[in-house]
Amino acid sequence: QVQLVESGGGSVQAGGSLRLSCAASGGTFASYCMGWFRQAPGKEREGVATIDSDGSTVYADSVKGRFTISKDSAKNTLYLQMNSLEPGDTAMYYCAADSAWTPGNWFDPSKYSDWGQGTQVTVSS
Repeated sequence: QVQLVESGGGSVQAGGSLRLSCAASGGTFASYCMGWFRQAPGKEREGVATIDSDGSTVYADSVKGRFTISKDSAKNTLYLQMNSLEPGDTAMYYCAADSAWTPGNWFDPSKYSDWGQGTQVTVSS
């Protein structure tokens, strides 16, 4: 089982930037597909970006060109650089790991067996 701890959330004005971090422990970080998800009040959890063990990435259409997912396997840390933030990006952001190598859609939450506690991002207009 992988333990995940997110940090870096906060409150920013529209157009601003934040970088989220997710520190992983207890697993083989480099071999997992990792993802960032978000959930706004009253809405379902949605995939934002994923990065596979080979470094290939997938982004939700709503964040393409604004967000960048990356990882540092030496530090067992996943990142999400968020630029040009919009009020619609306001949500709790979660880090997830597919430590069981479950087949499925990159943005299907059931593919991911390990989750962090989340970090809040609030964007004001």
